Order: sequence, then structure tokens, then C-alpha cells
Amino acid sequence: MRDDRFARILNGRTEAGHDPVPGEDARRLFVPLDLQFFAKEGPGGEKTEEPSEKKLRDARDEGNVAKSQEINQAVSLLALFLLIRYLVPTLGTNFRDLFRGTYEDLPNTIQMYDGVLPVRTIELLIARGLVDVIKFSAPFLIAGFAIAFITNLVQVKWHVSMKPMQPKFSKLNPISGVKKIISMQKIFELIKSVAKILLIGIVVYTYMRSRKESIFLLYDMPLRQCLAAMHDIIVGMGMRVALVYMIIAAVDYVYQKHKFHEDMKMTKQEVKDEYKNQEGDPQIKGKIRQRMMEASRRRMMSALPQADVVITNPTHLAVALRYEAEHQRAPVVIAKGADHLAAKIKEVAAENDIEIVEDKPLARMLYDNVAIGAEIPAELYEAVANILAFVYKLKGRI
Repeated sequence: MRDDRFARILNGRTEAGHDPVPGEDARRLFVPLDLQFFAKEGPGGEKTEEPSEKKLRDARDEGNVAKSQEINQAVSLLALFLLIRYLVPTLGTNFRDLFRGTYEDLPNTIQMYDGVLPVRTIELLIARGLVDVIKFSAPFLIAGFAIAFITNLVQVKWHVSMKPMQPKFSKLNPISGVKKIISMQKIFELIKSVAKILLIGIVVYTYMRSRKESIFLLYDMPLRQCLAAMHDIIVGMGMRVALVYMIIAAVDYVYQKHKFHEDMKMTKQEVKDEYKNQEGDPQIKGKIRQRMMEASRRRMMSALPQADVVITNPTHLAVALRYEAEHQRAPVVIAKGADHLAAKIKEVAAENDIEIVEDKPLARMLYDNVAIGAEIPAELYEAVANILAFVYKLKGRI
């Protein structure tokens, strides 16, 4: 069923015994508006927004990720002492056999060449020794590479980027260098270094004090027994230091994650700018938007001669209304504009003998709340009906 409230209100105005006064009802009318909707973003640069996927992806491409070097060092230290604990005895035996075999074969080799070894023979002996040394040391080398690779992979996942290797002249800026020296990051690193020294020092002192009897007995032990005792002391101390280092590394990792997240946060303006950039080139978008506005403005101005009334601010705003009782429930805004466009609307209205009514509150409400082509809201029926009744009487339509 069609809503004809506006038609009833307009009929009541036109049949009333007194002449309607333009704007009378609009000045008494209160229209609730959400003023926060019209508020603009302040100039503040506080980072309150969560980082976008694009910003995190760009930072990752630049090599800027949340990771802790302490994790690598702590895990490497723990792995080193584990290898020392389980592989050093075997490694010592292999080196002993290597040297024993080399020195046992050396007299026979010298005698074979009548006391003068050729250069080629010496090179072969050295090369064979180096190959054996590399073979014995391979577990340590492989473990070191694997730990460095895995710890970084676990922290930052797999991502290949050459940008961190590109030279940046901004890094040579002395002012930026001074800022980095006195930054909060450097203060945290200083505190962390002092904490590492103190904690590791305490652990080493406590452990060595507990083993002082064994240390004093080293002077009276045979060589093999002495080496075995030293091996146990070094491994025991190293494992404790590594565990303390792991705790420090865990704290550092949590801090680095938190700091990275805070650094990646964005201001509201950055979020808006990123959205604009993702949508396309701002200049191209601006030209497209300008052409669309021009086309819309041309259509609006071509429909303007059909308006029943133009309501003004009076100088800054102009809103043109049209009402067809047979086809519309309420008047429709067919044109509106501010400043120069408002002047143009009034000019066209004057050329087409369209009444121009000054009503500041109503003009502002219509301009801010009703789009072109939309019907006026029910809250404005009374005010607009009052003006249309006045216009109809002037035109002799009632």
C-alpha cells in the first residue's frame, strides 16, 4: 500500500486558512544527526591500528622481521656442548690414530726416498691429513649450519629476498646513526648484555665452586683421567650456561615479537593512504572521479529545470526539489551543490522561473542527509510541505 503521508500534509497546508511561511516549520524542527559521522580525522600520528597484511608483506620483503639472534646463539651453544659430550671422546680417538699413523709411516716414507721427500709426496701427506681433519670435524660443521638454518626458518619461515643485500645510502646518515645509538632498542640490548654477563657469571661461579675439589685433584691425576675429568667439568658447566642462555633468548624473542608488532602498527592516515594506493594510482583515480562527477553534474543540471523549488542557505548551499504526487511518495532531491555549484543552480533556477526559498536549517539538513535522486526523510515532511504549499500558491497551482 502506498504511503501518502506527505500528500496529506501538503493538502493540509494548502487548505489552511493562513498563508504558509517558508521555513517556519523547518526552524522549529529538530532532526537528530550523528555529528560524529561528519567528523574528520585529526592530525595526530599515533599508531593505533593493527598492521595490514600488505605492510607486513612489504616489511618481510625488506628483511624486516621479528626474530631474535639470541635464539640462534643459545641453540648453537646447547648443540655445541651436546656434541662435545657425545662426540669428543670419539673425535679424540680419531685424531690420536691419525697422528699415530702419520708418524709411524713417516720413517718408512723417508727411507723409501733416501731421506729426501719429494714436494709432491709432502703435498699428498698434508692433503690426506686435511681430509681426515675435515671428516672428523664434519659433525660440528653440519650441526652449526643446520642449527642456524632451522632456527631462522622456525622464527621467520621460508622467504627469499635480495633487498636486504642492496646498498642503502640512508644507512650512512650520521644523524640516523646517532638516533640508533641512543634508541630504546640499544638500551634494551645493553640491559640484556649486562643480564647475560651477570647470570652466566653466577652460573659459572656456582658450578665451579661446587666442583672445586675435583679441580684441585687434576694435578695428581694421570693424563687420560685428567682429560676425562676436564671433559666432564667443561660439559657440565657448558650445559648450565646454555640453559641460562636459552631462558634469556626466550625473553628476548618475546620482546622482539612485541616490539616488531608495535613498530608495524599504523596510524589511521596510513591505513587510509594504503587503501587509496591499493585501489589504484591516485592521479588516475582522481581523473576518473572528476569525469564521473562532471557527467553526474551535467545530468543533474539538465534535470534542474523540472524542479518545483530551490531551497538555499542562502549563499553557500542550494538544494532543488521536485514532487510528482501521482508517482512519488515524497519530494525528491534532483540537484544540490555548494558554493560555486550552488550559485549555478540558483542561476539556472532563475532562468527557468523556479522559486528560490531561503531556509538555512532546512537547506543544510537536505544537503547533508539526502542524496541526489533520493526522497526526503519523513522528519522533513512538515518543513518541505510548508514550502511547497507557499510555492504552489505563488504559482497559482492551488
